[in-house]
Amino acid sequence: MSSKHVYSTTNLTDVQLKEQGNNLFSARKYEDAINCYSKCIVKNPNNATYYTNRALCYLKLKRWELSCHDCMSALDINPNMLKAHFFLGQCLMEAELYDDAIKHLQRAFDLSKEKKQNYGDDITSQLRLARKKRWNVLEEKRICQEIELQSYINRLIKEDMENRLAKLKLDDNTSEDQLKEKQQEIEQECDDHIKELNNIFAKVDERRRKREVPDYLCGKISFEILTDPVITPSGITYERKDIEEHLQRVGHFDPVTRVKLTPDQLIPNYTMKEVVDAFIAENEWALEY
Repeated sequence: MSSKHVYSTTNLTDVQLKEQGNNLFSARKYEDAINCYSKCIVKNPNNATYYTNRALCYLKLKRWELSCHDCMSALDINPNMLKAHFFLGQCLMEAELYDDAIKHLQRAFDLSKEKKQNYGDDITSQLRLARKKRWNVLEEKRICQEIELQSYINRLIKEDMENRLAKLKLDDNTSEDQLKEKQQEIEQECDDHIKELNNIFAKVDERRRKREVPDYLCGKISFEILTDPVITPSGITYERKDIEEHLQRVGHFDPVTRVKLTPDQLIPNYTMKEVVDAFIAENEWALEY
């Protein structure tokens, strides 16, 4: 930011500085916007909005740690600030702290329902992404454990063979021909065990590949795989218990389209139910998703 511009903001109030920062943000001049919001915070450090505004600038610039810090400052002032939870969740996801990211994104989603604020699919898409990334980390861990287990058992089988062969050589009562015959038997037995073991692990090769439940098979409120899907007049499919709870607690409208909606308008989505059941039949692991 130029010195001329810095001088022009010297006597502005925090509200005026915020407006100027908002204009700069809209123009994608994030560094200049950060400067304005920083001055807002100096003039009024108890306004949580100034911290989330600056946090969003840092988010745009991929300065995750600074954005996290501002979000936490905002939550110290207002623990129920939706944007602070939302931005913090995104930053924590970039830091690969998926459990914490999901916690804050879920809180942001719950607050959006409580306050009846429509964020479209912004929050839900980030929450799905965080859940997927956490799932992928767990999948990678599972695959590594399976490979390590297979290698470990293979090694044990070979060590057992070597021990048996070593003991066999110490047996003075065994002729040379008998020795060779028993060596072949032990080696063949070892090969058979290894082949059987590898065949068992080959059967779970599909499980070793990355597993993922498609978004369209998951509810838009709970993000869990659908078990009793219903469709609204707007064409959106929800888990029945989730949408009924929304209608009772939040209001009679579709959470995604915001169109008026009542319980009697919910229609069982049998087609989706068949698709989900077919997917689960081929992918039993999905029940743990």
